[in-house]
Amino acid sequence: MNIVFFILEFFSAFLLLVLTPIYFIFRKLSDKSTEGYLAKAGFFNPEKPLSEKIIMFHGVSVGEVIALENLIKLTHETFKDYKIVITTGTKTGQDIANKKYSNIAEYITFFPFDMPYCVKRFFDKIRPDIILMAETELWPSFAMYARKKNIPLLLINGRISDDSFKAYKYFGWFFKHIFACYTGIFTQSEDDRQKMIQMGARADKTEVMKNLKFDIQKNPNPINFNKAEERILLAGSTHKGEDEIVLKIFKNLKNKFPDLKLIIAPRHLTRKQDVETLIKEIGFKHALRSDTNAGAAFGENDIILLDTLGELSRMYKIADIAFIGGSFNNTGGHNPLEAVIYSKPVISGPSIKNFKDIYSLLTKSGAASVVKNQAEFEQYTEKLLSDKDFYNKTVQNAAKIFESQKGAKDFVIDKIRETL
Repeated sequence: MNIVFFILEFFSAFLLLVLTPIYFIFRKLSDKSTEGYLAKAGFFNPEKPLSEKIIMFHGVSVGEVIALENLIKLTHETFKDYKIVITTGTKTGQDIANKKYSNIAEYITFFPFDMPYCVKRFFDKIRPDIILMAETELWPSFAMYARKKNIPLLLINGRISDDSFKAYKYFGWFFKHIFACYTGIFTQSEDDRQKMIQMGARADKTEVMKNLKFDIQKNPNPINFNKAEERILLAGSTHKGEDEIVLKIFKNLKNKFPDLKLIIAPRHLTRKQDVETLIKEIGFKHALRSDTNAGAAFGENDIILLDTLGELSRMYKIADIAFIGGSFNNTGGHNPLEAVIYSKPVISGPSIKNFKDIYSLLTKSGAASVVKNQAEFEQYTEKLLSDKDFYNKTVQNAAKIFESQKGAKDFVIDKIRETL
């Protein structure tokens, strides 16, 4: 194996030398960022020598980096003798990691290209004691080198989509050797576990850990809002173009359900004036949450514009139905679990790439609906408002799915403790 790796290392160094100028020319002509390329190739230098005891986490992009948040924080608190190193595979993932973990992690960098030359340079500089890879990160050279160095390698929060599985299962003979490099493979569900095993993972090394993204807590601070008999549609983290959709649907449904009220929370408060203009144009009475005279309840208003910071997660508690914004554009959606933790039925538009695994669980369990367009959005909301049994069943489904997925981060902490 050592000879093979040496040959591959030499070949990958030559290939990297040839491809680098081509890559930079192509990216520049395409007006795309080249940030991270040198770091991925192994050309990075920490500002100071890293700790001798390191726990490394890898989340390829935004969704994975966010999913790791509570686990990374708990790891930092639990294993005080160890330092945290975090890697990502994308610039957006790197930006989120720096934003969230700069005060926790000793070092944040890019994951190396899966070429032996790049992988070796990475390990020479990082020297982790244990590596935790989030979701479906199966990199042959990286996994082989970790085994060569006797570094425990854990796949956590593992999942395989149906489409990916169809392709992967034909290469079980190949993935069998990659999985052999992993100390443990821990999946979100039994279905994912069985897929991993069919792909070549050993059954005795593959366990269900549930889903890290469900390991969140309710906001402990009470919300100052005196809800009366009205039913509330809460549109959270809306982006440009989505406010118009929500307001049109609200106007149509208000004619059928006079007790319906709306709370609209734009993702960026710089859009506050634009959203307020839209509300005025539609003709309903409204108030700003920041107005102390109207902030505690609707009163005579039909709509409240949430223009305060840090209150959205608490507002889901008093809502009856939650629409999660960032899903009718290319944003990729925002976290629906802030609403589901309060057992609220969730509605999302079709753009859910940031939380597609979560929505898969929520929709299969009947706790949420991913709608294709405005018409479907309105139809599903109307059904929730008009069919009490359907609404109550959806609420129960939300409570059940959330409860069934709790405990993932404690599972991983126990595995780290057993391994170190």
